[in-house]
Order: sequence, then structure tokens, then C-alpha cells
Amino acid sequence: MVRVLSALVLSVVAALPTAPPAGPVEAVIDQEMPASGVPGVAYAVVTDGEITAAGARGVMEAGGDAAVTPDTPFLSGSISKSFTALAVMQLVEAGRVDLDAPVSRYLDTFTGTPAGVVTIRQLLSHTSGFSTLQGNADRGASEAYESDGTDALQRRVQALADVAPDSPPGTTWQYSNLNYVILGRLVEVLSGQDYQSYVTAMILEPVGMTHSVVADGEVHDSMATGHTPWFWTKRPLTGNPTDRGTAPQGGIVASATDLARYLQMMMNGRDDVVSAASKTMMMQPAGDLSPFYGFGWFVDTADGTVWHSGTSPGFESLATMIPDEGKAAVVLVNGGSGVGFGETAQLRNAVTAAALGMDYDGEGSRLPQQLLFLGLLLLPLAYLVSMVWAWRHRGAVRAKSEAGLPGLFSLWFPLLTTVVAGWVVVALVPDLLGAPLATIRVFQPDLALALVATALTGVIWAVFRLVVAYTGRPASG
Repeated sequence: MVRVLSALVLSVVAALPTAPPAGPVEAVIDQEMPASGVPGVAYAVVTDGEITAAGARGVMEAGGDAAVTPDTPFLSGSISKSFTALAVMQLVEAGRVDLDAPVSRYLDTFTGTPAGVVTIRQLLSHTSGFSTLQGNADRGASEAYESDGTDALQRRVQALADVAPDSPPGTTWQYSNLNYVILGRLVEVLSGQDYQSYVTAMILEPVGMTHSVVADGEVHDSMATGHTPWFWTKRPLTGNPTDRGTAPQGGIVASATDLARYLQMMMNGRDDVVSAASKTMMMQPAGDLSPFYGFGWFVDTADGTVWHSGTSPGFESLATMIPDEGKAAVVLVNGGSGVGFGETAQLRNAVTAAALGMDYDGEGSRLPQQLLFLGLLLLPLAYLVSMVWAWRHRGAVRAKSEAGLPGLFSLWFPLLTTVVAGWVVVALVPDLLGAPLATIRVFQPDLALALVATALTGVIWAVFRLVVAYTGRPASG
């Protein structure tokens, strides 16, 4: 046990963050990539409206020798929301969509439902009332949520008909994937095409994104393999599939150079894929309820940045623009973040800061997160040791059953506390994180396993003590 604890302490010390270096992007990658644990990273930089740098490091899959390049497609995650917002704005300009019309005007699925009064503007700006937890919920392996078939998005949205917003529409801001799933279906209905075909023809091809696709339920060999955190390492996703049903919220598969072309288009001030006025609207706060989010983009009016990050199983990304300066950067990694260990935020943010000439002080100490994760790993071991102790001292444990109220309290109260603690660990904590346990299992399988192990072993320990206490003959005095 001493050796295990020593190894864990050394792991914490080794993972403590250091100040990110100033200087070229490549120097930043040299310093930050090892701590992130990602197999590969790709980036591209726009300066004065032109792509001035692009690079990559690492491999498409851990253990392989296929190198990542600036043209390697990665799953971009929630950067995809800006593509969906752009598609909606194209339909607005074509006179097919009124931003302040209720969604039920366009999608019969929502006629007469609580969500039917939500407007298109509210969906775009995350003021619909749908919560983060609702957007991250795993709704089971039902037919509606199967990712294959050109009707995948239709089935997914139809399954939302009875899901009421968590708050009254137009009263609060809360980021929710549901908003953009619904908007994706809106694009399908009004265009008469599936989401994949529309976005490919109306955005990817006009922008010149030749190394990009929209998630279509297929496996694409040219795409980097995603890796999820697994106890200080990252393991590759089996099959590396794409999901049609979540494409509008996070399914644009794009290379760093292609996303740089996309950011160029967003900042060029010209009427092309969509009007310059619509681009400006997308990159400005959507209203008083949404002072830091436009349509598909986060907005920081203090430093003039417009940005969006992306988190998908096995992938993380960051796209940042400074429109007034014609500067932008995109960073893609094929590894998801662990808890305190193997996080990618400092790599992505440090590369972005170096590329754009911005100040960045690092993510700060991750020690609390690291200790939390280590605690979740050590608690099950502690419970197992306690069970061994209870068996070796079973005479004393059995004596508690005949020791009156204090003895009974000593035996039964731990069962209550461990059941409550188990509920907190597997139900309340995930809710506070904005994602149910099933979703955490997809993004951070090691954390999900640690949570379940902690909850179960605590209850098993309490039950084991009771079994020992009430079975067998008490030890003789």
C-alpha cells in the first residue's frame, strides 16, 4: 500500500501545471503536449484574413505510425453548432425562417407541446429553457436514438416531443445540445434535404473545406481516431464511428486548415455563403439574456474574441477569432480530458494564445481535481481493506449485535450513510456536472468506473458487516 500511495503522490507532482511558455506555437506544443497525453494535435492560424501557419504533431491513433497533418479531419464537437446556426441564417435570408416564430410553425412534432412556443432565436441563443442536463441526457438505446439511417435526426427530434423545457422559454440562458438538434431538423424540413447533404452543399463546398465531412454514421479512414481517458492513459475508440443524430450539435468532421478557411469566411466582411450582416449578428451577443453568446458562437466583448470549444467522445477542439483584427486560430486534439490528469485545456488555450498574441496564465493548479480523482480510486480499496478487517475481527463485529442500542447503531448506521453517499456519487454529482452517469461513461470511462466502484463498494462493505454480525456463532468470551 505504501508503494501505491507513493506512486500516486509522484503522479500528482508530475502532473502539476507549469506556466505556459511565451513564444512560437511549436514551442508551446513541445511543452504542453506531453502533459495532455493526446496522441495528436493539429492547428492552423489566420493573420490579416489569410492562413499564415498550419502544423501538426503526433499520430492519428496511439501505437500507430500514421502521422497527423493539418489536413487530417478531426471531430470538431460543438464548433459544429456554428455551422447549424449558419445554415439557419441562410434560411432566414431566403425568407423561409422568421427568427421570432415558434418552432411549432415549422416542425409539426412540437404542435401543442410545451416546447412548441420556443422561438428560433431562443434555440440559437440557448435561451429556450432547455437545460444542459437535458441536452446531455442519454435517452437509452431506443430505436429513436439509433444513429444510422437518413432519418436519424427526424427520429431523435420526434422523441423530444414530450420533453418540456426545464425553465420557461425566454427567461434564462443555459447551454443545451437539444437546441441545436432541433435546429438541425429545422434545416432538414425547410431545405428538403438531410442535414448532411445541406451543410455539405451549402457550406463545406462553397468554403472549400475539401478535407471535411458531416457525421453520417459511417467510419472514415482519413479521420483521426478519438481517445478517451483511462487512468493516466488514453485508449482509442473502437470503430471510431460518427453519429448522424448528433451532427447538428457536434458532428462536423474537419481538418485544421479547413476550419481556418471557415474562420476566414466568418471574418471577411463579405456577402458570400451568407451575408456580412448575418455573420455580424451571429458573432454579437444575442440579447440581454445572452450577453456572452450569439448564434452558434461564444462572444467576449471585453477582449473582442469570438470562440467555441468542442468536446466529443475522444476529441476536443477550440476555434477562436478576433474579427476586428482578422486573426483566428483553431486547435484540434484526438484525446479527451481526464479529471486533473491528462487534461487538454492548457494545450489548446496555450497554442491559441501563442498564435493570436494573447496573454495566458495557464489553467492554474489542478490539484483539487487530481485529489478528487485519486480519492475516488482509493475509497474502494479502503472499503475492501475494511471488509478484510471485519472478517478477521468477526467476533467483535458479532458482539455489536448484542450490545444494545449503541451496538445496533454502529452496525446499521453505516448502511444508511453509504447508501446516501452512493446516491450522491452516482446520481447527484453527475447532475451537478450537467451529464448523467451514462454520458460520463462515454466521455470519461475511467471517472464513471471510479464513481460506480466507490458507490458499490461502500454499500457492499456496510452489508458485509451486517452479514458477519448476524451469521455464525458469536465468539466465546
